[in-house]
Amino acid sequence: MCFPNLLLVLIILVFSFHSGILRSQELTCDSNDLIALNGFSSCLASEIAGWNSSSSDCCTWTGVTCDNSTTPSKRVVSLELGSKRLSGTICDSLSGLDQLRTLNLSHNLLRGSLPTKLFHLQKLEVLDLSDNYLAGSFLEENHLSSLWYVNISKNSFFGPIDENLCNSSPNIQYLDLSFNNFFGEIPTVLGNCNSLQHLILSGNGFRSLPKSIFQLQHLTVLHLENNSFSGPLSDEIGKLSNLVELDISSNSFTGLLPDVFGRLGKLEQFSASSNNFTGLLPVSMVNSPSLTKLDLHNNSLNGPIKFNCSAMTRLTSLHLGSNNFVGPILHSLSSCKSLSVLNLGHNNLQGQIPYNFKNLEALTVLSLSRTNLVNLSSALEILQYCKNLTVLILSENFQEEQMPSDVNLQFGSLKLLSIAYCELRGSFPLWLRGREKLQFLDLSRNHLSGTIPMWFNRFKYLFYVDLSNNSFTGEIPKGLTELQGLIDMNISLEGPNLGFPLFRTTTNGATFRYNKVWSFPPTLDLSYNMLSGSILPSFGNLRRLHVLNLNDNHLTGSIPASLSGMKSLEILDVSHNKLSGEIPDSLVQLSFLSKFSVAYNELYGEIPTGGQFLTFPYSSFEGNNGLCGGSYTPCQPEHAPIQSSDEQMTIFGSQFGYGVLTGFFLTIAICFMSGWILPRQIATSSN
Repeated sequence: MCFPNLLLVLIILVFSFHSGILRSQELTCDSNDLIALNGFSSCLASEIAGWNSSSSDCCTWTGVTCDNSTTPSKRVVSLELGSKRLSGTICDSLSGLDQLRTLNLSHNLLRGSLPTKLFHLQKLEVLDLSDNYLAGSFLEENHLSSLWYVNISKNSFFGPIDENLCNSSPNIQYLDLSFNNFFGEIPTVLGNCNSLQHLILSGNGFRSLPKSIFQLQHLTVLHLENNSFSGPLSDEIGKLSNLVELDISSNSFTGLLPDVFGRLGKLEQFSASSNNFTGLLPVSMVNSPSLTKLDLHNNSLNGPIKFNCSAMTRLTSLHLGSNNFVGPILHSLSSCKSLSVLNLGHNNLQGQIPYNFKNLEALTVLSLSRTNLVNLSSALEILQYCKNLTVLILSENFQEEQMPSDVNLQFGSLKLLSIAYCELRGSFPLWLRGREKLQFLDLSRNHLSGTIPMWFNRFKYLFYVDLSNNSFTGEIPKGLTELQGLIDMNISLEGPNLGFPLFRTTTNGATFRYNKVWSFPPTLDLSYNMLSGSILPSFGNLRRLHVLNLNDNHLTGSIPASLSGMKSLEILDVSHNKLSGEIPDSLVQLSFLSKFSVAYNELYGEIPTGGQFLTFPYSSFEGNNGLCGGSYTPCQPEHAPIQSSDEQMTIFGSQFGYGVLTGFFLTIAICFMSGWILPRQIATSSN
């Protein structure tokens, strides 16, 4: 019995001893790396979740990756702390990670300049510091020989680019310096970065493009937008035969577009919008089989629009708006079967929408505003066959035509409809009744009359309605106060992707640019109509509404106190109506209100004080003779104020006493002189 027990004890001891040896040989991070990481953490103003400074095994910390070494201590090779809301500065201690290959501190709140020692990490391959608040010069005394990926976009780095960049980092393939404060000329030596594939310099102050750039034969992406480049675009751009993306938009390039697209056989996306290019479209461009997206809007290009859609089979997005193109809209565009986005607005085109446009089955966005189009009825009958159409912009056309009354028009996918500034006659388009996906509706600046339909509450996603400057009559329909898109804060709407800017012009002539539909402020604009009745208290339910314009109508009654429920409201204009009563004190709760007007109504009482009402000018209240207070007319007291005891008249004061005595002596003197007290004879005889 003893021997088996003894054997069991020996086995347990052996296993215990072996496990103790294993524990002693557990691999932890290198002590120098541990010091470097703790030093980095000490320079931050925020803590890093998942970091334990008391632990010696930093390889288990969040964002830290160690190598697969079998030595007793592992080396840190990667530090990825993107989007951790880190604040503070980057200190020298980080350079102690001498085996580091990847450093990602992007999308944080880091400030200050970069330590010079950081550029001595010989094995660093990937450096991503994008989207922070870092400043100062960059890549000075660079010794990053292994570096191939650099992204420092969206910071505040400044100065010229280091001319030794390509010599110090000859393997660099990806360089993103966009949206910083770099300026001057792009150094010629950048052409020596023979491995460059992505070069992104957008959003800086660069002025000239050296010819050496055209030597980068491996370049696939070149972004130069939003700089200060000027002059003609060199036709040597055609040497970059591997380009897939080329963006030179928002600069000051002039002259003709070079006819080199035949040599750019891999080019898929080309944008030259917002420059000063003139002349005709290059022949090689309108026959390019590789192009998928072409954006030339906001230039001075002219001539007819000619595209060989039989060759351009991959074209999905075409933006030619805001140029000087002339002639009719070509029927041949309907042969671009893959076309999803088409913007021809603001050109000198004419005629009708071609009948063959009904074949554009992939079309989702169509903008033809201000193109001198005629025959709105025909246009809508044709375009209803584009079953995927979500955005339709036809504003500033069809002058003084009739709004189609056909209730059977089918636009089942429609999310945005703009037929504004057309001076159309007729009534509200009843064919919109079944368009439940509608988010944005602009029918302003027409001559539409009749009543606004009651069924607006069917548009549960509708957040923008502009029916201003028409002749609508009747009361405001309750359905406008039941729009779920303006009530439910939890509704998440994604506006359709236009791919080009959309503009909104206000009644005072101001123009606002929006790059996305959903960036428009949630709005109800019924101004400049002939609406009557009262302002519905249920407007207060529209918690997401930012703009409410009801001015210049014939509205009566009081301003509902419930309007204070519109917690997001920024603009409230009910001026030029026939409203009466007082301004509700509850409106001071509208903390985002920046513009407010009740001018030219029949309101009375004291203007509320507090909140945003302290900032509104005189003009917000003028034309209401009964209003007072604030910066408007001072309020007059209803009754004369009671005088204080010190100011009350004292009837029996000293002045009164002097008056009584003086009157008494005068009376006695007169009586003696008249003989009323002593007879005159007695007085004479006594003499």
